Amino acid sequence: MRKHRRIIAAFLLTAVAAAALGTPAVAAPPPAGRGALLAHHPISSFRYDVSLHQLVYRTIDEHGRPTTASGLLALPVGGARHLKTVSFGHGTSVYRGDAPSVAQDDPFLTGPAVTFASAGFAAVAPDYLGLGAGTGPHPWMDVPTETSASLDLLRAARRFAASQGRSLDREVYASGFSQGASAALGLARALQDGADPWFRVAAVAPISGAYALRRVEIPAVFTPEVTPRLGAAYTAYLLTAYDRLHDIYRDPREVFAPGYTGMGELFDASHPGQEVLAGLPESVDGLLTARGRELLRHPNARFAAALREADSVCEWAPAVPARLYFSPGDEQAVNGNTTACQASFAARGVRVPAVDVGVDRSYSGMVHEGSQLLAVPRIAAWFSSLAGSR
Repeated sequence: MRKHRRIIAAFLLTAVAAAALGTPAVAAPPPAGRGALLAHHPISSFRYDVSLHQLVYRTIDEHGRPTTASGLLALPVGGARHLKTVSFGHGTSVYRGDAPSVAQDDPFLTGPAVTFASAGFAAVAPDYLGLGAGTGPHPWMDVPTETSASLDLLRAARRFAASQGRSLDREVYASGFSQGASAALGLARALQDGADPWFRVAAVAPISGAYALRRVEIPAVFTPEVTPRLGAAYTAYLLTAYDRLHDIYRDPREVFAPGYTGMGELFDASHPGQEVLAGLPESVDGLLTARGRELLRHPNARFAAALREADSVCEWAPAVPARLYFSPGDEQAVNGNTTACQASFAARGVRVPAVDVGVDRSYSGMVHEGSQLLAVPRIAAWFSSLAGSR
């Protein structure tokens, strides 16, 4: 019980960072090898004997070309030299500065990594492409690059840990919140399929994900089930990100209503969240043309293929312990996503429990964000129990 109280305390009190990292420098052209460590920057020391580091590393972009990305590594100070690892994917960010390795004053982004490190794990939190020290727009809800960025950060973290006289165990415990829930499932699936010769998945525990974009989440943005202004934001982000990747419409004027045709520029990772929200209408109804609504309800071939890829994160059979965490009444990633994911696993012969963590509105007034606050300490305790039994 003492250890579990310490885990919870670490998560709730991570606002006490001692020092902050300045604006990260974009790394020089990377050497050969995905996961190559290009630069590292100490960030700060927290209470609970955790050190934080920004890692800049080599990965690939959405077209398979070499690029760089950044992420956070949290290590327990002292203690074991050989560490099991947790990978935690953060939720949706529209601004480059709202990423774990550069979020100087936001314990919501750094807290999960600190929590897992305080429980004795090495914890990594990828910024994803285009966020943190990355460049260019962020390919939002693109599972392949979320997976590659997460896997390559694990490789970079292993190299950095070795330079500090520590080693990372083969076992990786995958978790993540919201967008990061899909990233966690993508990473777990890749590791189970043998994507890396060293790392293997030990357990997976996503929180409040949008696992069924086409069947559940997109229809919900047209209903009161999703907070209207946020429904407009998620819809604009999805359409602009997927158009960059998959060319799903010819001209923004086809899908966005007059006054909102500049969504591509607004969602380019250079505008803070409040600025983005200020540039959006009150609901998705004011955002879209009739053609835009039709595209969402009846996707063309390229859009449908992209949505199938995003929705495939629950279309595999985990061979390791798995749980889905959620809060009832989630007004962003509606609960039907968790139900659909659970059913998809069941159709493949795997029973994955859905864990109701209750409701907490203390962080943002939203049930959605509160689900991370409630779930992370419970997942840390569960991962610790699994790690201790191996």
